[in-house]
Amino acid sequence: MSLLQTVKVLGLGAIALGLSGELLGWLQRRLRPARARPLNEVLFFPSEPACMEHLLMPHAQYRCSCPLSHDVETSFSRLLRHLLSASNTLDLCVFSFSNMDLSRAVLTLHKRGLTIRVLTDQPFTKMTGSQIGVLRKAGICVRVDYDAVHMHHKFAVVDGRRLITGSLNWTLQAVQSNKENILVTEEPDLVRPFVQEFQKLWDSSDPAKHCVPPC
Repeated sequence: MSLLQTVKVLGLGAIALGLSGELLGWLQRRLRPARARPLNEVLFFPSEPACMEHLLMPHAQYRCSCPLSHDVETSFSRLLRHLLSASNTLDLCVFSFSNMDLSRAVLTLHKRGLTIRVLTDQPFTKMTGSQIGVLRKAGICVRVDYDAVHMHHKFAVVDGRRLITGSLNWTLQAVQSNKENILVTEEPDLVRPFVQEFQKLWDSSDPAKHCVPPC
């Protein structure tokens, strides 16, 4: 074999080796399990009026004949699904809480044995239709913020890893009549500050520090 032929063969071999390496890398990238992206979802309100009994009532008992649309997905049903996905804990920090379906969702989680903590603004615990008394009567631990300024947060942390936050007050008017937004995320860098904020407010609202009966 001449020198020229040898050079050509070596050159072709190098090209083939390079191509095989690129092909192997491509195959590895294609076959490698995709990294799960953190949950991120945006919900806008008002939500279309619809029946939520299929989410709030045990399946065996689900027999609803109300005139609302049934089994449809809405912003509100998505919010309920995120809440009901909790398996261990729910930390809820809301300014105003009078929506009965949201209250039923929290009570459902309580019946499942989850650890639930609710923090709300003190003046709004006695507003017409407030569900705070209902939650307390069921045995859920509720604390109120006694600061001179309003505790105006509206967020929930599900299982310490899923954040639900936005402009939405937990009221019927906010859900059905107001232009509102909700962000649901499992981005750790976003969830972590809310976990810390809740714990800070929870500790500062300890009834023992305000000479009131414990929850």
